[in-house]
Amino acid sequence: MQYTEKEDELIQAIRNYRRAYPNGQRNLEIYILDLVYELMENE
Repeated sequence: MQYTEKEDELIQAIRNYRRAYPNGQRNLEIYILDLVYELMENE
C-alpha cells in the first residue's frame, strides 16, 4: 500500500504520541488533529 507524505507524517506522529507524554503531548495532539482535518478536506 502506498501512502502520501501527509499520511506518513500522521502515522509517525501517532507513533510518537506516547513518547511525548507529558511535555509535548498537547502540542503533538494538536498537530495530529490538524493533519487529520487536512487529509479529510483533501479526499
